[in-house]
Amino acid sequence: MIDILVQGILLGGYYAILAAGLSFLYSVMGIINLAHGSFAVLAAYIVVSLSKHFGMDPFLATLAVLPIMAVAGVIVERLILEPSQRGGQLAAILATFGVSVVLDNLMFQIFGANTQSLSAFMGDLSWASWEVGNFYVSKLAAIFLVAAVAVLGGLQLFLNHTPLGRAIRATAQDSDTAGLVGINARQARTVATAIAFVTIGLAGAALGMRATFTPYSGTLQLLFAFQATVIGRAGSIWGTLTGGVILGLAQTIGAEISTQGFFIAGNLVFFLVLFARLYNGSFKLPKLFSQAGGRP
Repeated sequence: MIDILVQGILLGGYYAILAAGLSFLYSVMGIINLAHGSFAVLAAYIVVSLSKHFGMDPFLATLAVLPIMAVAGVIVERLILEPSQRGGQLAAILATFGVSVVLDNLMFQIFGANTQSLSAFMGDLSWASWEVGNFYVSKLAAIFLVAAVAVLGGLQLFLNHTPLGRAIRATAQDSDTAGLVGINARQARTVATAIAFVTIGLAGAALGMRATFTPYSGTLQLLFAFQATVIGRAGSIWGTLTGGVILGLAQTIGAEISTQGFFIAGNLVFFLVLFARLYNGSFKLPKLFSQAGGRP
């Protein structure tokens, strides 16, 4: 039983990395980015390409992809999210859905339908583990869990202890009022989107390191990210980690019960939490990350 719990917690670390960008962007802009999974897959393809064609170490390639994803976030914010939000949040959400469809098909045309993975470039780390008592702990999964804590902790410190972080928080609370006190709300949203896309880049690299993927793997990654975000309470930084761990535990325990239990247990926990919050009227953002107001 301890083995199952440990494996579930380690899987939750990956889900926390995957959900961080989705939760962060929603907390600041009130947008559910339906292209989240597709951009994660795009980042995975870039990391694989750098490793395959330029001989870069996967972790070094991951560092190289982060500024690329940040630039992609700025472009998406300025050219897609900002104009579409003038038509309301639904228009912005539909715009991200359109981006995901276009991105998936572009990746199919460029990279083909064959599955890809970074395992061939990672040596022993792709399968190495530590023996702890009567079970084994994957080194790679442990790295993902530590990375999740570091990313979420870094975001928390950034938001609480830097002027730009406080500006982003103020924009998330009420962008109109933030503008009245001299905060550039547009800049704050752009920076927040770039940060969210950097975490998406990390998630994409983690996806390539731990599993295989195709151009259409983004839908499943979006589902896992959305489930972890809702379970942990949308917009809560440490709630994202909690949600990821709960989802990972549910899926791991479910997989021990039956072949299809991996997905069934995760979906069951997600719907139970969702319905419980809807019933109690608590399905809303925490005060600290309440939905951003209208655009200035």
